[in-house]
Amino acid sequence: MTDAEIKEKVITAIKTVYDPEIPVDVFELGLIYEVNVMPMNNVQILMTLTSPSCPSAEEIPSEVQQKVKSIEEVNDVQVDLTFDPPYHQDMMSEAAKLELGFM
Repeated sequence: MTDAEIKEKVITAIKTVYDPEIPVDVFELGLIYEVNVMPMNNVQILMTLTSPSCPSAEEIPSEVQQKVKSIEEVNDVQVDLTFDPPYHQDMMSEAAKLELGFM
């Protein structure tokens, strides 16, 4: 399986993780900044949260890690949190903006 195919599976898995306060998955919300497939099928994910004081600050990254690690081809997963650049609603996909009434 190629890195691109693994990355596609990773993104599909991430799209099953939702912010408990918002009915849109974290990928469409724009919380995922990078998905990198490294040697030996290790995956590195750089993500943010809607705010540093998000009540789900521990749950969301660990759920992302669990879902991605459950993919058969993935060896290990590292999820790093960043707040640079800070999250803004403009990072949402068109689908998320429609779902939340921003369009």
